[in-house]
Amino acid sequence: MKTKRSVFLILGLILSGYVGIDSAYGHSMFNSAEKFYGGYRVQVATTPEFPQVDEPSQFLIRVTDEDFEEVDEFTMGIRIFYHDQQVNAIPPTTIDNGHWDFDFVWKNVGNHIVKIDLYDMDGNDGTLTYTFNMGTQNPFGFIFFGAIITGALVFTGVVIYIYVPGLFKKSKP
Repeated sequence: MKTKRSVFLILGLILSGYVGIDSAYGHSMFNSAEKFYGGYRVQVATTPEFPQVDEPSQFLIRVTDEDFEEVDEFTMGIRIFYHDQQVNAIPPTTIDNGHWDFDFVWKNVGNHIVKIDLYDMDGNDGTLTYTFNMGTQNPFGFIFFGAIITGALVFTGVVIYIYVPGLFKKSKP
């Protein structure tokens, strides 16, 4: 009876896990976002995921149309704000393919507002502005990682404390 119940439990878990799965998505990076506006989708991200102040990082931008096809050529400008003050700007630049990766050095710790301007896109007069929140590493990030690592170590210790003595008892004659 116990074996039959275990088989049904495992079968039920497998089937419930399978139902509704039609695609898998990778981990969304911390400093990444996307917005649809004016018939275009703009995606932004940074590498590393948590950029450090005064260290080189990369800014990744991708522009697609409403059918998720990369736009062949577009003109883009970027404005970066920190505490409501513009701290950096990249003048309008013509990009020949649907994505633009460039090196960038963040100068301030904390949250930044990044405004991406697309100029003269087909079907739109004027400028399309996409606004994103992007952040740099701050001391809280180290506390966050420390808390996760501490939790994992405590969990491992509890599992070892509970299960390892039982293994030694079973092995003794």
